Amino acid sequence: MTFKALLLTKEGDSVSSNVVDFSEGDLMPGDVTVAVEFSTVNYKDAMALTGRGGVVRSYPLIPGIDFAGTVIESSNPEFKAGDRVLANGWELSQSHHGGFAQKARVKGEWLVKIPDEFTTKDAMAIGTAGYTAMLSVLALEHGGLTPERGDILVTGANGGAGSIAIALLAKLGYRVVASTGRLSESDYLKSLGAAEVIDRHTLSEAGRPIGAERWAGAIDSVGSHTLANVLAQTKYRGVVAAFGLAQGADLPGSVLPFILRNVTLAGIDSVNAPREVRLQAWSRLARDLDLVKLGQTVQTVGLADVPRVVRELFEGKVRGRTVVNVNE
Repeated sequence: MTFKALLLTKEGDSVSSNVVDFSEGDLMPGDVTVAVEFSTVNYKDAMALTGRGGVVRSYPLIPGIDFAGTVIESSNPEFKAGDRVLANGWELSQSHHGGFAQKARVKGEWLVKIPDEFTTKDAMAIGTAGYTAMLSVLALEHGGLTPERGDILVTGANGGAGSIAIALLAKLGYRVVASTGRLSESDYLKSLGAAEVIDRHTLSEAGRPIGAERWAGAIDSVGSHTLANVLAQTKYRGVVAAFGLAQGADLPGSVLPFILRNVTLAGIDSVNAPREVRLQAWSRLARDLDLVKLGQTVQTVGLADVPRVVRELFEGKVRGRTVVNVNE
């Protein structure tokens, strides 16, 4: 049996992607087979499709770090045919075929049952970006932050994780400051719950090792000078959750925010997070995410459109979340 898949191949230094007919017999080992309905385009997917960052470790490979669908076959006792499931991260799109296909076979331990509150499309409208945003919110809470402590900054606010982080924080009662390079999108960000929108360029250049206290905490997807400046302007006993490197993987900052203001920098890893953490995050998403606001962040494309979306993402033209209907 064959099905449609977006397959990455590499010749020399050149990586290409094409929609192909893929054989079910060529799927990789796993104890659960899923009829995939939706996937999504994340920054890591964009890096995989363009051969950047060493994301893909072997070719040919079906990319896509997320998928949601229905179990069609399982030898894992936790899952049975008909269960609605999702996957985020693990080895998908690195060394194991991922979600840009109509079928996937994976280890059952990689799967989470989709909460009843969500459709399979909702699950991918959230995807790794939204799940990472929720992990970041949990880190802020773990550090003791409450809405009464002050503003929360969200950098990379127009991106998928940033958009969902704003919606989550606003619903939880925080005053959110959104940092973006597209001030023309201010109305969009405010519709998600941002109280204030600032220009990312105020944070993206080399700054002072410590500055005036501006926010109680932050969720950062940018890294480099931006993260260093965010830390330098975080209030006493504040918490910053960091998971991205859109500006760079370096951190050209100072220890002063840590030793003078007792600031906590919490690293967020969504790829290998333990199962119990994933279950907590998805349970909280089901409780705390406004589905109307989620819908405002979403565009839907087909498999053949993914390379175009990747180009637009690197050009800074993609807002919010891009869901991939693998059956279109």
